Order: sequence, then structure tokens, then C-alpha cells
Amino acid sequence: MSALVETKAAGNLPAASKAVEHTQYLTFMLGGEMFAIGILAVKEIIEYGGLTEVPMMPECIRGVINLRGAVVPVLDLAARFGKAATTVTKRTCIVIVEIANSGEQQVVGVMVDAVNAVLDIAAADVEPPPAFGAKIRTDFIEGMGKVNGKFVILLNLGEILSLDDIATLANVNTMAQLLIGSNSAGVAA
Repeated sequence: MSALVETKAAGNLPAASKAVEHTQYLTFMLGGEMFAIGILAVKEIIEYGGLTEVPMMPECIRGVINLRGAVVPVLDLAARFGKAATTVTKRTCIVIVEIANSGEQQVVGVMVDAVNAVLDIAAADVEPPPAFGAKIRTDFIEGMGKVNGKFVILLNLGEILSLDDIATLANVNTMAQLLIGSNSAGVAA
């Protein structure tokens, strides 16, 4: 009942009071720094494991996983940023994200050190990306979110998983299918 009253009261506020837009972000740790991605792109978070390496892939692609029968490429975000590959620990996990690729949805796993929380960040608390000084490419940064007096780096998944990279990730699916198919044929023989 009190929620209903609060909703009605909020509905009577002037338009200027309702204009504060919030976006939810999933925050995670990577190399001791906190990053965030828009929660709408996140499908699920899974424990790290069951990874199959695929030969001749770029350093940042760790391999593929079987996600309920679908082959999903897994990208090591630290390696994508030009840093050393992520060291697997008990808290390492894979964030499954869905991105648009030429009108189709591509599901990709992003490997991170640890997932923290989902935060609401007001649009007014998001600053533009820095022109210099960031430890990653500035086109990978959507903005800098202010949370409790500190900055969280808001990532631009569209740039991190650019069309060229998505094409490579799509090839991982094809190569994995061929690899799985040839292993099945070898087992049957």
C-alpha cells in the first residue's frame, strides 16, 4: 500500500524532478581496477570452467564453452586491453553478453577477475572518457561513472567487440564446430 502511495506521489511531481535518468551497470574487477558494462547487454554470469581452446585464434580469445548446447567464444578482456592474460582464480568468471552484429545477435563470453555488483548510475554522474592517461584504448571507454567519490570505467562493448572482432568470434564458432565434428568422427571410427 505504501508503495502505491509513493508511486502516486511521484507521479504528481513536476517534469523537471522526474528527469534524472539512471542506468544500471554490472561492475567487475580486472587487473585490480573496477570496470562496468551496461546490464542490458548481460545475459548471465557463469563460473569459469569447461573451456576448449581453439588453435590459431588471437591471444585475446581464450577458447569456446558449451552453453546449453551453443558454442560461445570466450574473450579474455585483459588480453584484449593489451595486458597479460587473466590468471584464473576461484573468483574468475565469464560474463555472457549479447551484442548486435549486422542485425543478428552474437553471444560472447567475457572473462573477468571477479564480479562485484549491479549499480545505478545517474546520467549526470557520467563524465566523458578521458582524452589521455587511460590504461586502455579510449574508444573502449564509454564514460567514467562517479560512484561514492570514485570513478568506475564504463566500457563500450560495441568497440571492444568491434565488427572485425565479431567476425573473428563468428569464425571461432565455425572452427569449433569443425573441430567438434572431426573429434566426433575420430571417436566413432
